[in-house]
Amino acid sequence: MAEMKRVLFLCTGNSCRSQMADGIVNNDFAGRIQAASAGTEPHGLNPRAVQVMHEIGIDISGNSSDHLSCYEGRPFDYVISLCGDADEKCPTFFGGVKRLHMPFDDPPRVTGSDEEVLAVYRRVRDEIRDQMNDFFKQELGPANV
Repeated sequence: MAEMKRVLFLCTGNSCRSQMADGIVNNDFAGRIQAASAGTEPHGLNPRAVQVMHEIGIDISGNSSDHLSCYEGRPFDYVISLCGDADEKCPTFFGGVKRLHMPFDDPPRVTGSDEEVLAVYRRVRDEIRDQMNDFFKQELGPANV
């Protein structure tokens, strides 16, 4: 069996997009990829992100919002920034990894009714899932079953 890959998702607040990516990859690629997430300025888990992930059967309610420094010195195969700010601020202390930038809209910045805001969270969640599935299926190749 192939060695498990490790990925670190980065966002400024580590509250929404990086948490959703972390949960999706740990769910969809369980046993093949171990995902973690961190922020350059973490400020807690976003309750709406938890809600829209729960809607697709993924529980991220126990995740913590960690600062990037928590992962310094740990090996990762991929470091993926999901917002421009984190992409610019990510130090290059992660050696020997594939650094990627995959930007997504920031749902907490959206205004409107609860339903309008949740629709953006759901859209971004689904976009993250689609992009991560496309990317990692190509990177990993066929599953070793």
